[in-house]
Amino acid sequence: MAICKVCFRHCDIQEGSAGFCGGRVCKDNTVRCGNYGKVTSLALDPIEKKPLRRFAPGSLILSVGSYGCNLRCPFCQNHSISWSDEAKRLAARAEYLSPETLAETAYRYKKAGNMGVAFTYNEPLIGWEYVRDTARLVHERGMKNVLVTNGTASSEVLQELLPYIDAMNIDLKGFTDRYYAEVLGGDREMVMQFIRKAAEGCHVELTTLVVPGENDSEEEMAELTDWVAGISNEIPLHISRFFPQFKMTDREATDVGHIYRLAELAGEKLKYVYTGNC
Repeated sequence: MAICKVCFRHCDIQEGSAGFCGGRVCKDNTVRCGNYGKVTSLALDPIEKKPLRRFAPGSLILSVGSYGCNLRCPFCQNHSISWSDEAKRLAARAEYLSPETLAETAYRYKKAGNMGVAFTYNEPLIGWEYVRDTARLVHERGMKNVLVTNGTASSEVLQELLPYIDAMNIDLKGFTDRYYAEVLGGDREMVMQFIRKAAEGCHVELTTLVVPGENDSEEEMAELTDWVAGISNEIPLHISRFFPQFKMTDREATDVGHIYRLAELAGEKLKYVYTGNC
């Protein structure tokens, strides 16, 4: 039995078992990365798909994902590899890809326009050791590393990764403790601390998915953008439209006009605001 210290949950994991996220395990009374190198998704994507708009525009990036997540967003678009029953089955079939092989694969695609590796699709921070080990090798080959994350991890994990990460897109999913705790199963303060520290060490862009009836008020968006601007008004914010899916099909897609109104409001404080899924 051992306590995991990656995120706020501090799971007390029994020997041979996995924590809440499904990706941290206890072996020999030590918490380890149970999904190390176990790849479920690999694709060459436009950098704008991460989404990153102010970092290496027009580039491609080799995107890699494993399985597991430490949140429980009911609208997750990658639920098949995050926390659904299907994700649990997929974990058993995931293929091992060593850090050396992934870094070398990224380098081989450099001639095709690839600029590095993006750790994405599931929550990469639950397997931060694999991210660190691979990202170091990617840097040695003169290429870049991107992290797409929910930001739910300790400052200790972030400090391990920052020397090797060039850019992040971090979900700032809303700006109330109620939404984070009751709907997402998360901790807003941990995410805010993560964003503050990440912005000191690499390029950061943020994404907020606007869910009707949850985090869609103008007042909440104003508070969110005030806080972001307090760090830097040059941090790009992506305001994205919700579509009903997975376990949240009880409401309509976010009104497009409302997304544009919230983007206009955010633009009063932030220099770079982008709309998504519109």
